[in-house]
Amino acid sequence: MSAARPCAECNGTIRSLIGNSGSRNTMHIVIFILVILILILGPGLWVKSVMARYSYPTDRYGRSGGELARELLNYLGLQHVGTETTEAGDHYDPITRVVRLSPPIFNGHSLTAITVAAHEVGHALQDARGFRPLIWRTRLVRWVGPIEKLGAGMLMLAPFTLALTRAPVIGLLTFLGGMLTLGSGTAIHFLTLPTEFDASFGRALPLLDQQRILQAGDAHKARRLLTAAALTYVSGSLTSLLNIARWWTILRR
Repeated sequence: MSAARPCAECNGTIRSLIGNSGSRNTMHIVIFILVILILILGPGLWVKSVMARYSYPTDRYGRSGGELARELLNYLGLQHVGTETTEAGDHYDPITRVVRLSPPIFNGHSLTAITVAAHEVGHALQDARGFRPLIWRTRLVRWVGPIEKLGAGMLMLAPFTLALTRAPVIGLLTFLGGMLTLGSGTAIHFLTLPTEFDASFGRALPLLDQQRILQAGDAHKARRLLTAAALTYVSGSLTSLLNIARWWTILRR
């Protein structure tokens, strides 16, 4: 009888340790998920915060973002590059060679409007100078949309193909083909990162300095805005990687 008590106590201790271990594992999973969410959502939230902060005062500069874009393009000898407003977000279109700015940026006179306009002109300058990452990205974008859709379909068909044919090689090839096509979107996002940073700090910032556009005290704020503009696609890169990881998890079940 006396020997049974220690055994019971041991069993209780083991159950307690297992329970504590399970709690720790759960906590680690929760922390991991929170970190991933911060990595994905954090850059986007920070970008919006910075853009909004320097959108005031709304009349800080005499020229609008659209006017500055036109002025810089003419200075660079890029009179053939157009400027126009868009509801699809600020961007440079290398196919039609147009700098497109959202109405608040095109018509705005804030530091945000001026800096974002210069950033997009930076992309036009990259295009004119034959910046390789921009060229590669432009080529990939033309066909990556249909390829990504095909890849998603292949991933969905992979387990059914394996079940019907009972040939593991076919299922594996289908799976690998789908993963590669989904990975093309990730490749575009990562090619975008050096393109964005070069547009901000290799093109836009020197232009703002050379033309003495910025008012006193705005240089460090402009750097922050240019960093925000360059980080716009970071969350997209991470989301693409998570999309691949999600499909990998589903197909392993």
